[in-house]
Amino acid sequence: MRGRLLLNAGLFQIGWFACVLGAQRPWLLLLAMTCLAIHLLWIANTPDEWRYLLKVSACGWVLDSALLHLGVFQFPGATLILPPWLAILWLLFASTLRHSLSWTKRPWWIGSLLGAIGGPLSYWGGARLADVGLPLGTWPSILLLALIWAMLMPALHWLAGQPAR
Repeated sequence: MRGRLLLNAGLFQIGWFACVLGAQRPWLLLLAMTCLAIHLLWIANTPDEWRYLLKVSACGWVLDSALLHLGVFQFPGATLILPPWLAILWLLFASTLRHSLSWTKRPWWIGSLLGAIGGPLSYWGGARLADVGLPLGTWPSILLLALIWAMLMPALHWLAGQPAR
């Protein structure tokens, strides 16, 4: 059990770097997709894991699309839709909620705290590596993302459903 949780966390980290570096080197997105495939083949506990991944990812795609259109993010060359690397990154993040991040579900404030800290740091680091602009400025963007992610993490756990252990 612990080995699967560690593998899930490791796959997410590898996939995160592959995605954000894949913004400049698209071939790295194959590595990110491989991490997702390994998750589905060896870690996922239920055959309907895809349904949970898609529900959580769709929420993230809508959120980041809204933030893009509101001018919080500026992606090189992207005007209407999210870049593929960010869409894949949401799938990878979704793969952690029922597994290596399941401990952040209860109590809800643990998830909110992790979201308020980890969410903005992930965006900030990803923005620096993927050449994503933050037109509002770094600190206003981080504070806005902290507020959003403090509310988002419990909601995403609810969408992901109970871990099937």
